[in-house]
Amino acid sequence: MNFKPAVVIQSALILLSSITGFSANAASIHIDPNKGALTEAIEQAQPGDRIILGPGIYRANLTIEKSLTLQGTPDAIIDGGQQGDVIRIRAPDVTVRDLRLRNSGDNLTDMNAVLFIEGTALNTRIENNYIESTAFGIWLQDTENARIINNNIEGDTSIRSQDRGNGIHLFNTRRTEAIGNEVWGTRDGIYIDTSNHNVLRDNHLHHLRYGIHYMYSYHNEVTGNKTNHTRTGYALMQSKYLTVTGNRSENDKNYGILMNYILYSTIADNIVSDITYGSSSLSTGKAIPGGEGKALFVYNSQKNEIYRNLFANSGIGIHLTAGSNDNDIYQNNFVSNRTQVKYVSTDRQEWSKNGTGNYWTDYLGWDLDADGIGDRPYQPNDGVDQILWKYPEAKILLNSPAIQTLRWVQEQFPVLRPPGVKDSHPLMTQVPIAGDLQ
Repeated sequence: MNFKPAVVIQSALILLSSITGFSANAASIHIDPNKGALTEAIEQAQPGDRIILGPGIYRANLTIEKSLTLQGTPDAIIDGGQQGDVIRIRAPDVTVRDLRLRNSGDNLTDMNAVLFIEGTALNTRIENNYIESTAFGIWLQDTENARIINNNIEGDTSIRSQDRGNGIHLFNTRRTEAIGNEVWGTRDGIYIDTSNHNVLRDNHLHHLRYGIHYMYSYHNEVTGNKTNHTRTGYALMQSKYLTVTGNRSENDKNYGILMNYILYSTIADNIVSDITYGSSSLSTGKAIPGGEGKALFVYNSQKNEIYRNLFANSGIGIHLTAGSNDNDIYQNNFVSNRTQVKYVSTDRQEWSKNGTGNYWTDYLGWDLDADGIGDRPYQPNDGVDQILWKYPEAKILLNSPAIQTLRWVQEQFPVLRPPGVKDSHPLMTQVPIAGDLQ
């Protein structure tokens, strides 16, 4: 039996179309706001088609239920009229790119979003858009394999911080990548809840409550991001197996990196500097209790590797509390923090590994054998520090003869010094850190 090649190809295309839902004759459809309704173009499009929006304002609330590409030209704007979602995606393999999107509803309870991506919308691509967020910018729900790439997301700063939505919000998502986005003026930049195996890379997050905020998520990667002018750069909470590497937190307030009940995670090659005491001016303007400008705050977190980071020019370099034991802390640079370490507990902690400790700018020891390791241990806190942390009103006695005598006695008789943090192998020079511009 002889088959004509054209017939074979046509049959194959028909079969492929029936299996995948894509049209064998995918088209590019150009529309203009003055010549046709965008909703009608979407209704009439075939799976795989590309709808290209000419310049102008398209007033619509869209629901996309077929696989297609929605692409803008310069000055193409979709305006949601301050109602519901601007675009709700339900079909797999949808791409939205090169558009300006604005004016969703502002109901946080209804999860109003500029872009709402449902669980059936696998493999969604959101690329190169400018999103003006009243509630949530991009909400991903129960989906996977999404790519959120190179978008600008701007929140409405006329609304109180707690009444805004997040820039990018992941709930129960898997294998999603958020790369190269800039987010500012929303509540949190990127919020991840109950979501596993996701990647956040090379995002710039600023003028927010939290830059990146994790809750109940496992096996996530946070790499190469930058935060500044947030109330906390990286709020890592109730999560496991996070890889947090090569990030920067600069000029954030209260906390650069916050670890709250974090287990089995890696914090490495990050640069955290100039973290200052700040107020919660995004909401009440009242000071945050305990917000002394901490480069790294570790609360009830165990079994983590914290190494090769720079913690610099902040109120406190690192604060450990609430049972944060069994962490490996080594090869970090603690540079010119007003207080290098705050550790109230009397449990012994060794901050070195395999004969290598950390670099401390206030280390006063020596290195007679020139091996790069200090000849005497570094112990950042003494009994006086612990008294002052427990009883702050005692600071009035800080320069009194009694306090000076107590510190002298501890130096002369180390057995009287309370146990706590000890670096037995302090480094004499700084450790090179990826991306460190110093």
